[in-house]
Amino acid sequence: MTASTDLDLLTDFFDRYGVALTVGDVPAIAGCYALPGLVVADTYSFSFNSPAAVALSFVGAAPDYTERELVAAHADIEQVQQISALLVEVAVRWEFLDSQGRQVPGERYRYLLRSTEQGLAICTVVRTG
Repeated sequence: MTASTDLDLLTDFFDRYGVALTVGDVPAIAGCYALPGLVVADTYSFSFNSPAAVALSFVGAAPDYTERELVAAHADIEQVQQISALLVEVAVRWEFLDSQGRQVPGERYRYLLRSTEQGLAICTVVRTG
């Protein structure tokens, strides 16, 4: 097994992750993460060691997507870099679609993904803008 830099595989992974985010499927979001995992931004960092901790971290996101009427998310993959045999770093700019069909710009993130026997898993997320 090696880290995948295949754009189709990465796009499929981020498509599933984006759907889980926009519909508030917290168990599916948690299933996208390796444990332990880490999220880092300018003003905060948090880690999680269980699927329940991942789920708790994202429980607040679902109402935000609903309030903003976001119905779809698209990950624009900007850069892919293989880090090691099983790790790949992916720079993503998220774009959203609201219930009126308007594009809503999102933030940029860098994801450190690990290839596992079950597929890709997010190890670290860094909010970059």
